[in-house]
Amino acid sequence: MGEETDRWQRHDWWGVVLDTDDVETLTRFYAALRGWRVHHLEETDGSLDPGEGVAYLNIQHNREYVRPAWPTQSGEQQMMLHLDFEVTDLDSEVVRAVDLGAELCEHQPQENVRVLLDPSGHPFCLYVS
Repeated sequence: MGEETDRWQRHDWWGVVLDTDDVETLTRFYAALRGWRVHHLEETDGSLDPGEGVAYLNIQHNREYVRPAWPTQSGEQQMMLHLDFEVTDLDSEVVRAVDLGAELCEHQPQENVRVLLDPSGHPFCLYVS
């Protein structure tokens, strides 16, 4: 399907799904962090609409959710994925993310990247290219 097709009529959507024990908090966190619209929000799941293309971020309730360890620790819950977001001003975006509820990690493996934890403990990166 071409870009000229209305995005809501397309059938090639894809997305990333994050588990959490608090759907509303995590959905609202990423909406505020990225400026994305909350498309759907219930107790069991929430969906974020970036406003273009056919990608989405979904937040899904898992009552057995266990926060991953960062950095990776033997015998602990492993990170299954992480999200990367390019920013233009790394320092100010880190401050903003922390103000929204993220936690800046002590271990930072790269100079132009900051690893943070979202309110459910998922690692995500802010970076400048």
